[in-house]
Amino acid sequence: MTMTDYNKLSENELQTVIESAEKALKDIQAAKRKQVIAQIKALAASIDVQVDIHEVDKASVRKGIKVPVKYRHPEHPEKTWTGRGVMPVWLQALKNSGRDLSEFEV
Repeated sequence: MTMTDYNKLSENELQTVIESAEKALKDIQAAKRKQVIAQIKALAASIDVQVDIHEVDKASVRKGIKVPVKYRHPEHPEKTWTGRGVMPVWLQALKNSGRDLSEFEV
């Protein structure tokens, strides 16, 4: 492998280098992952344990999915809550004043 003066490359040549490097990195990571999985299985087998390893498909991870609004402030409709995470101050205050949470369901 030779070192290249990247400043002398054209945009297309540089993009090709980047794509080749990314592919090489992915190939190395995949090979390493296979090697580690084989080591895990071998270690487990050495103590008469069988392991089943499931790899997570990153595309299927529920990331960035919008959750629909479940609760809305009766007087300020811009104040909403999905029902996840910490209850907002406005809803907690209404609840503490004796109101039922179901009153604010959308």
